[in-house]
Amino acid sequence: MRRYVSVGLAVAAVLSTATAPSFGTTDPLAQFTTQQLTWSRCEKMLECADVILPLDYSRPSADRISVRISRLKASDPTRRRGILVLNPGGPGGSGIRMPQFLSQSAPAAVYDLIGFDPRGVGRSTALNCRMAPDLASVDSRPTDADFPKWAAEARAAEDACQRSGGAIRPYINTPNTARDLDVIRAVLGEEKLNYLGYSYGTYLGAVYGSLFPQRLDRNVLDSAVHPEWVWREQFRAQAVAYRRNVEIWAEWVAARNDVFSLGTTAAEVMAVLEKIAARLAVKPIGDQNRTMFDSAVGVGSRYRPLWSDIAAAVRNLKDGSPAESAQLMARAAEGDLVSGVFSTVTCEVDWPTDVETYYEDMRVFRERYPYGFGVVRAAPASCTYRSFTPPEPAVPLRRDGYPIGVVVQAEGDTQTQYESGPAMASRLGHSLITVTDEGRHGIYGAGNRCVNAEVDRYLVDGVLPDSSSECPGDPRPTSGNPSSAVHVKSYLDGRGLAAWNQGD
Repeated sequence: MRRYVSVGLAVAAVLSTATAPSFGTTDPLAQFTTQQLTWSRCEKMLECADVILPLDYSRPSADRISVRISRLKASDPTRRRGILVLNPGGPGGSGIRMPQFLSQSAPAAVYDLIGFDPRGVGRSTALNCRMAPDLASVDSRPTDADFPKWAAEARAAEDACQRSGGAIRPYINTPNTARDLDVIRAVLGEEKLNYLGYSYGTYLGAVYGSLFPQRLDRNVLDSAVHPEWVWREQFRAQAVAYRRNVEIWAEWVAARNDVFSLGTTAAEVMAVLEKIAARLAVKPIGDQNRTMFDSAVGVGSRYRPLWSDIAAAVRNLKDGSPAESAQLMARAAEGDLVSGVFSTVTCEVDWPTDVETYYEDMRVFRERYPYGFGVVRAAPASCTYRSFTPPEPAVPLRRDGYPIGVVVQAEGDTQTQYESGPAMASRLGHSLITVTDEGRHGIYGAGNRCVNAEVDRYLVDGVLPDSSSECPGDPRPTSGNPSSAVHVKSYLDGRGLAAWNQGD
């Protein structure tokens, strides 16, 4: 739901050509790979250009689209070793400003940093979907009677996108975006590209490496998608990860009952949460209701430095007082939104079409996983009512000539759960850096010195980290004393990559 999260033989032959293009005169992509770009100053420090690409790689001489790319040239040209293509995730995240995000990093000295708006996004040929009416109430624990409204809203969102998405919609998918990257590589005159992707961007990178293993050099996948969970299971697992973080937080709070008075065991603390939620469902305190409370606890428990603030907010609500920090973190959760590209790319694989499958899950999730809007991860989505047929199956992820890279995964990540990282690293033979006791999503470049050092050494010097290693996450509070609401807001506003891609 948008508010929450919120081939026949001839075709096969052409697609085979598209995934491994030659550069002879018979190459059907030559008209694209040999185009000359016109660069102009755009964002601060950056120059941008538009690349013309085929809409459908099985018919490259037919319709065309435009993809906007950005560039920040290597600050030390004498050490330049090529391009580093960046993607912040999504699906549907704009990457135009990503080079700014890494402009002070070590790789910025030796790589031209390349950002881009993927097909369908932003300043590229955009997939624009009309807004559907709001039919369901925002509720972290909806009743059975509410379920049909959630389904109706999902169907309405799909219908609205289909009406306005036009004929380009079936071709807005991960394989075509990966093919776009390879054309961009060729247009920039590079034999290979280096890649850094976050969240959904890890899946895009893995698809690129599976289609074009000989064209990929160094590659880092930060906060990886699970290769077996694309896409519905990945979203369902988000709710489980939120609950896991809340339970770990409850253990920490229970060890400080002398400060917070919320219980001496994790079970007692969790019981307090449920009592507060039940009371807020009947009688909100100020403008704080049960849904805001569930959201705040789920989102806030991800971030270890905020644990004292969450506990203090819960204590205030237990005592019947409003909690300012809970309001702040509830607002932070409202970044879970989807776009037309999100609801199209995630439909590139089949979803269950029997609505009762979703209702059964919702009954479980509203009881077990209400935190951080967990129930929405089980609800019907626009893909339940998909109105187009994907032009090709998902690309199998495999290490067949794929160079060894690096996967970074945080133990408490709720958007791409920890299990996803080891699974992706195992599938591709990559080295895995586990960020322990950490709930952030998107680690490299966001202040973790250990991860930054390991990834910099790999991208700049080519030295792989250990096959499996650990870096510590942000520390837990050293005492039970809560900080200020200003601290909470400043922390949430400075979560590194989250500021670049809220939808992930």
